[in-house]
Amino acid sequence: MHGVYRKIAEAARSGELTGENDPVRKPSLGQRTLDRIGNTPLLRLERVANDLPGVEILGKAEWLNPGGSVKDRAAANIVTQAQASGKLTSGKILLDSTSGNTGIAYAMLGAAQGFPVTLCMPENVSVERKRILHAYGANIIYTDPADGSDGAIRMARELATKHPDLYYYADQYSNDANWQAHYHGTANEIWEQTEGRVTHFVSMLGTSGTFMGATRRLKELNPSIRCISLQPDSAFHGIEGAKYMASAIVPKIYDPSLADADLGISTEDAYAMAKRLAREEGLLVGISAAAAVVGCLQLARQLKKNEHAVFVTILCDSGDKYLSERFWQED
Repeated sequence: MHGVYRKIAEAARSGELTGENDPVRKPSLGQRTLDRIGNTPLLRLERVANDLPGVEILGKAEWLNPGGSVKDRAAANIVTQAQASGKLTSGKILLDSTSGNTGIAYAMLGAAQGFPVTLCMPENVSVERKRILHAYGANIIYTDPADGSDGAIRMARELATKHPDLYYYADQYSNDANWQAHYHGTANEIWEQTEGRVTHFVSMLGTSGTFMGATRRLKELNPSIRCISLQPDSAFHGIEGAKYMASAIVPKIYDPSLADADLGISTEDAYAMAKRLAREEGLLVGISAAAAVVGCLQLARQLKKNEHAVFVTILCDSGDKYLSERFWQED
């Protein structure tokens, strides 16, 4: 009997089974973890932009992905493509460097699908991220905080070179499956949710996959959409997951020519916006998400008076991974 329902479920997923030719007419019960990734809602930020008539600021609520961040999209596509190509086979360990969110996504997927995960990450990432990774059962190799995400990248590369038969090195910074997840998913969702009205797409840079993939697709849909990348305004910053490209190991998937403009965001402004969004919009978001909203407002204030614009940005994750940070208690 289980085989019958499995075939019916496969037919339903492929679109071969609909209404009148459904032999059992039973509702689908539950979803797999992978099925819950993507199709996140687009939230309107009203109070922080109430002094900008004609401007709409919308944010993709990426914390509603099962692993809690936008990185679920890239991680799932990386894993799916690696399995399909035979690179991630039974017995191999998925290895990558991470500042937290992609690692959490890998660990979640590994737990759900039964493959081991080893992650290299700076020791100074938030305590909440560390606890989540331990909860999923990931093996963590901590690197020197002073070396930031670049130190974690170097460690992962070293391990992959020394033990090629042991690890599948996912290499999110060079893997085209990263940006392709946003080309095929995130961008099309934005287009559909705004009914094609989006005028500006704004996103922080980390691996750069979100910006690269979404920008490529949005420009195909409407070349007049302005796509603006954001990054920290200095090498020494507190925006976890973000890269200051001028001094960092630049991801291979990053193409700066795709951006219509690039803005630097200060850590202090991002902290202040995180608190403001919590207290004025009722949205508890992470630091990079808050930095993205800062960028949207800076750009919106450069528009002509009463010029209409629809800004869409990525709210990468929620603030619950950062509540141990001191800025929440500071005035």
